[in-house]
Amino acid sequence: MAKIKKSILGHFCLEGKTAIVTGASYGLGRAMAAGLAEAGADIVAVSRKLKNLEKVKTEIENIGKKILTVECDVSKLAQIKNLVDRTIDMFGKIDILINNAGITIRKEAIKYSERDWDKVVDINLKGVFLCCREVGKIMIKQEKGKIINIASLMCFTGGITIPAYAASKGGVGQLTKALSNEWAKFNVNVNAIAPGYFNTPLTKPLIENPVRYNEITSRIPMQRWGKPEDLKGAAVFLASDASDYITGHILVVDGGWMGR
Repeated sequence: MAKIKKSILGHFCLEGKTAIVTGASYGLGRAMAAGLAEAGADIVAVSRKLKNLEKVKTEIENIGKKILTVECDVSKLAQIKNLVDRTIDMFGKIDILINNAGITIRKEAIKYSERDWDKVVDINLKGVFLCCREVGKIMIKQEKGKIINIASLMCFTGGITIPAYAASKGGVGQLTKALSNEWAKFNVNVNAIAPGYFNTPLTKPLIENPVRYNEITSRIPMQRWGKPEDLKGAAVFLASDASDYITGHILVVDGGWMGR
């Protein structure tokens, strides 16, 4: 009997995989963690406060997958090392890393303090690098891994009153390309997702400003803001075997904003 080839849908299956998702307590991170679990992965959910992970823990367990919740400030190397050690202790490997943790401070540039700048860049850019580096060590030894950094439209445009956020997300885009060049030979794929305007706690000030909200919405061809669930497909694709020949790519998920 001829051997039946694996269905293309099978390449999207994450059964038996272990995925770390930072910033998993709400918004985009929580939705992507759920999406990976729905595709079969066990989840390590990360937040600066453990109590914030209670809802995602229940959600993943209801899907029927294992979940480890870890308190971790991604700007602190010691805490990242603890995250990696606990993941290996429980699951024995790390197949997927989604670097989603991020913050913003909205101020005019001339009013931005050095402390404001450092706080945003330490989490949004340094934190991504440190997580990539520490998890990358494991993936290189495994000779297999998928890293997905959450960038932003601010990789391509500057936004308004978010100088540190825009700079940090531009840095995430370039870091993604740099690491993809180094680690491709180890079969470690490093890609990024650049979300457009999504309805999350991070964008609450924009949503509550009717003038700005309407300006942004009118610029989106789909005429709506993204829902966190809109990132599930992109995350599963880049985490799966279906994207094995893709690395160093920034996948824009923006309702058509960049094409306009």
